[in-house]
Amino acid sequence: MKNLKMKSARAALDLSQDELAKRVGVSRQTINAIEKGDYNPTIQLCRSICKALGKTLDELFWEDGDDQD
Repeated sequence: MKNLKMKSARAALDLSQDELAKRVGVSRQTINAIEKGDYNPTIQLCRSICKALGKTLDELFWEDGDDQD
Protein backbone atom coordinates (compact mmCIF):
# COMPACT_ATOMS: atom_id res chain seq x y z
CA MET A 1 0.00 0.00 0.00
CA LYS A 2 1.34 3.41 -0.96
CA ASN A 3 2.29 5.73 1.88
CA LEU A 4 0.63 8.92 0.69
CA LYS A 5 0.62 10.31 4.24
CA MET A 6 4.41 10.24 4.35
CA LYS A 7 4.70 11.70 0.86
CA SER A 8 2.25 14.48 1.75
CA ALA A 9 4.04 15.31 5.02
CA ARG A 10 7.38 15.43 3.19
CA ALA A 11 5.95 17.69 0.49
CA ALA A 12 4.37 19.98 3.09
CA LEU A 13 7.87 20.64 4.45
CA ASP A 14 9.18 21.15 0.90
CA LEU A 15 11.63 18.27 1.32
CA SER A 16 12.80 16.14 -1.57
CA GLN A 17 13.13 12.40 -1.16
CA ASP A 18 16.89 12.88 -1.17
CA GLU A 19 16.77 15.51 1.58
CA LEU A 20 14.59 13.31 3.80
CA ALA A 21 16.83 10.32 3.10
CA LYS A 22 19.91 12.26 4.21
CA ARG A 23 18.15 13.36 7.41
CA VAL A 24 17.29 9.80 8.37
CA GLY A 25 20.43 8.09 7.06
CA VAL A 26 19.06 6.01 4.18
CA SER A 27 19.14 6.21 0.40
CA ARG A 28 16.68 8.17 -1.71
CA GLN A 29 15.64 4.84 -3.22
CA THR A 30 14.59 3.61 0.23
CA ILE A 31 12.36 6.66 0.78
CA ASN A 32 10.91 6.17 -2.70
CA ALA A 33 10.23 2.48 -2.02
CA ILE A 34 8.47 3.30 1.27
CA GLU A 35 6.28 5.91 -0.40
CA LYS A 36 5.42 3.49 -3.23
CA GLY A 37 4.61 0.72 -0.76
CA ASP A 38 7.40 -1.53 -2.02
CA TYR A 39 9.36 -1.55 1.26
CA ASN A 40 8.26 -2.07 4.84
CA PRO A 41 10.63 -0.01 7.02
CA THR A 42 11.85 -1.06 10.44
CA ILE A 43 10.28 0.58 13.47
CA GLN A 44 13.54 2.47 14.02
CA LEU A 45 13.41 3.91 10.51
CA CYS A 46 9.72 4.76 10.95
CA ARG A 47 10.56 6.66 14.12
CA SER A 48 13.40 8.54 12.40
CA ILE A 49 11.12 9.53 9.54
CA CYS A 50 8.44 10.69 11.96
CA LYS A 51 10.94 12.80 13.86
CA ALA A 52 12.27 14.35 10.65
CA LEU A 53 8.74 15.17 9.46
CA GLY A 54 7.35 16.25 12.84
CA LYS A 55 4.66 13.56 12.81
CA THR A 56 3.68 10.61 14.99
CA LEU A 57 3.82 6.95 14.02
CA ASP A 58 0.02 6.91 13.94
CA GLU A 59 -0.09 9.90 11.60
CA LEU A 60 2.28 8.41 9.04
CA PHE A 61 2.24 4.64 9.33
CA TRP A 62 -1.01 3.48 10.92
CA GLU A 63 -3.78 2.60 8.53
CA ASP A 64 -7.09 4.33 9.07
CA GLY A 65 -9.89 2.05 10.23
CA ASP A 66 -11.95 3.11 7.22
CA ASP A 67 -9.32 1.72 4.84
CA GLN A 68 -9.33 -1.79 6.27
CA ASP A 69 -11.62 -4.50 4.88
